[in-house]
Order: sequence, then structure tokens, then C-alpha cells
Amino acid sequence: MTRIVVTGAAGFIGRALARSLAARGCEVTGLVRAPAPAIPGVRLEAIGTIGPQSRWHPHLQGAEIVVHLATRAHGSRRPGGAEAASAGALVRAAAACGVRRLVHMSSLRAMGAATVKGAPFRAADPPRPTDPYGCAKLAIERALAAAPTGLDLVIVRPPLVYGPAVKGNLQALLRLVAAGVPLPFAGIDNRRSLVFLDNLVDLTIRACLDPAACGRVLLVRDIDLSTPELVRALAAGLGRRARLFPLPGSMLAAAQALPALGPLVARLTASLEADDRETRALLGWVPPFSPAAGLAATARAFAARS
Repeated sequence: MTRIVVTGAAGFIGRALARSLAARGCEVTGLVRAPAPAIPGVRLEAIGTIGPQSRWHPHLQGAEIVVHLATRAHGSRRPGGAEAASAGALVRAAAACGVRRLVHMSSLRAMGAATVKGAPFRAADPPRPTDPYGCAKLAIERALAAAPTGLDLVIVRPPLVYGPAVKGNLQALLRLVAAGVPLPFAGIDNRRSLVFLDNLVDLTIRACLDPAACGRVLLVRDIDLSTPELVRALAAGLGRRARLFPLPGSMLAAAQALPALGPLVARLTASLEADDRETRALLGWVPPFSPAAGLAATARAFAARS
């Protein structure tokens, strides 16, 4: 029975991953900041606020693999700060406790905030993040890699993750589509990679257990959509008609300056693609769930909560 510790086990990805690992027969300890709802087959341990002074050792004793999901990079304005220091402390503690592999859930945005359409990021491309989130994610990766530990390090860089209970920009888009708000995206001709939560979990488990993943950076995706295609797919899952209209590029650029809508518009007008063919060949991995089913499940779950 493989003993695995998942940090950030109360989160969107963490709960799904911990539950799936336990269902596959692993002995799973989920580390959470505060008491959280139970996860079947998982022992949850509250460790308080995570930072450079966190006491990791008591929670890592006997673990073989650590999956690191607990970061606050979304709110980071100073890349390389507390999140990176905390990650460095974690990897050193893991090595001291005899952990053999650490899998870190990073982000495609550690490579950059946008790609040229038709020129997706590849794992070997040098990372050049431009926004605080991407810079913070890369700083965490580098802190993990710099620690002189000797344990296997695997970096997973997913794009936008969709699935039931999703938050962030995709949740905001779902709200707009569900409310029937006309959206000015009909003329956008971009490409964005996405990955369904259950497919990301499956790939992460491969990253934990497959010897071929040792020392690798793994990109992952299951579909590439333009923004209008994404809106139509979500609208179909909600049983609604997609309300799209074109807006001149100059007006879209101006909309990016709006406090509430601006960040979402900026994300939805740019391209951000991943080429995950190397990951699939290396691990013999094929996404087990279809994107159509995943997008429909995402929309249905949102409708059920609304």
C-alpha cells in the first residue's frame, strides 16, 4: 500500500485527488489548513497556516510520495516570497523523512500568460511568466528544484481546470452565461487549452506512481477551445442559448480596463495552449474522460447549485 501525503487536500483539485488515490488503494493523508469535511478513505490533518515555519516533519513520517497543492499563489504579489520559502521547507522536510517523490501542481502560466495561436507551449520551452500568478508559480517550482534533497521531483503544469465546483474565472463565466448576459466574444478567434478535473487527477496519479515521470515537467490538456466555443459548450450544458455578439478589438481592449469584467475579458481574448504530446508518449497516457462529458458535468453541477 503506497503511502501518500496530499497538501491542500480541501481544495478543488486536492479533494478529488485524495479521494481517487484512496479509492485506488493508497494510504492517503490529506493536509489542510483548518478542519474540513471528511473525504472517504482519507485521514485529514489540520496544520494551520502554511508558511516557511510550518512543521512538516510530523505529517510526513512514513510517507513515500508527497503531492503539493497547498499554495497561495493566486494572491501573490511578490513572486519568490513566502510561497517559495514554504515549498523549500517542505521539500527539505520530505527528504529528511525519506519521501522518495514529490509531485508539485504548478500551472501552465508559469511558462507565460499567452501563446501565439497555433504555437503552444512545450515542456522544454523556457518559462517566461509575465503576471504575478505565473511568476509565483515558477518561483515555487525553482524553490523545490533548488533544495539539495535527492528525491524525485515531478512538475505538473495544467491549463484552466474545469469540473463540478470550479471557481475563479470559469465560475464567473458560468454565472454570466446562466444569467443570459450577452457576451462580446463572437469575433474572438483564439485557442485555449483546458483539462477536466478527473483527467488531471488521473494524470497526477500517473505522475506519482510511474517511474518514467521522474524529474520531468508534464504538460496536460484534454481539449483546445476558442472562447466562443467554450461559451456555447457551457450554455448547452446549462440548457440555455449562448448569447454572443462581436465587438471591435479596440472596444475589447478598453473593456479589459474595467474593474469587474476586465481580468476575465483579458483571459478570454488571449490564446494559451499546451502541447502535451510528450506527456502522453512518456506515460502512455490518454485522458479517460471525454471533454464533452466533463464540460456538461461542470455546467450541470453549477446549475444544481444555483
